[in-house]
Amino acid sequence: MGTGPTGIPTYYLYGDQGADVERDFLHIEPIRDRSGPNDWRIRPHAHPDHAQVLFVKGAAGETTRGRIRLEESVLPIPAPGILVIPAGIVHQIDFAPATDGFVVTAALPYLTRAAEGDTRLAEAAALPAAYRIEGTGVSIPAVEDTFEWLHREFVWSAPGRRTSILAHFMRVLVILLRLRVTGSEAATAAPDRDYDLVVRYRALLEDHFRTRRTLGFYAGALAVTQARLNAACKARAGHTASELLYERILIEAKRYLVYTESSVAQVAHLTGFDDPAYFNRFFTQRVGISPGAFRKDAASRAG
Repeated sequence: MGTGPTGIPTYYLYGDQGADVERDFLHIEPIRDRSGPNDWRIRPHAHPDHAQVLFVKGAAGETTRGRIRLEESVLPIPAPGILVIPAGIVHQIDFAPATDGFVVTAALPYLTRAAEGDTRLAEAAALPAAYRIEGTGVSIPAVEDTFEWLHREFVWSAPGRRTSILAHFMRVLVILLRLRVTGSEAATAAPDRDYDLVVRYRALLEDHFRTRRTLGFYAGALAVTQARLNAACKARAGHTASELLYERILIEAKRYLVYTESSVAQVAHLTGFDDPAYFNRFFTQRVGISPGAFRKDAASRAG
């Protein structure tokens, strides 16, 4: 947990002080598991590096299940409905008691991977919104099935688990896109300029983080000063622009170390380092252990 410049807490998962799941992966849990013990209220906070998508089931005779505040906008929670909370958006949720459904929390690099090949999917996930499903042409049983299966795959340790989770999360992004396109009964919140700048910066990072290391390159591409970019990143992500760049490089390096058999020197090359020794120092300084030790530790925990 951290604290943003306004004093609003920043979390990975609400109420959790540590990264209790894979930070470059995805987490899903029933709404009741976290909201019930908190009297169905999620107090104001933000997730600087993760986006959330909530599926809220409908109850008999009800069309709303509380309210969500996204920045300065207070919106009814439609039921059945989908809530979209992009990274960096301050939000507060007051659920009606006994609200059922799921909350998906996805690391931004994971979301980018799932949306690869269709920029509209990433754009749909970057718009704070509360969508009513009924009347849009989107199948409510299909939406429920998608979230149910995503949750099953997350809690199971079956062969192909990660591939299946990615496939179902892609289905979630397609649902967001279709709800956004219909525009029916949709309530959206407009983010500010800081948020928009950080979203564009993160998109540039995905394209260039392996080859571009200078903040001047990114500021120039975004047509802002380095000071302006840093101020936006601190306000919305809780880190400097350079820290976001370094974190993206580390996430990629950790993936190669954990999920491939590439040597440390090869991982250095794959993440844009010409000198493996410099990569080793870069990694060790920021992670606390060497790349080789990180790989061994991950292997021991997996076994």
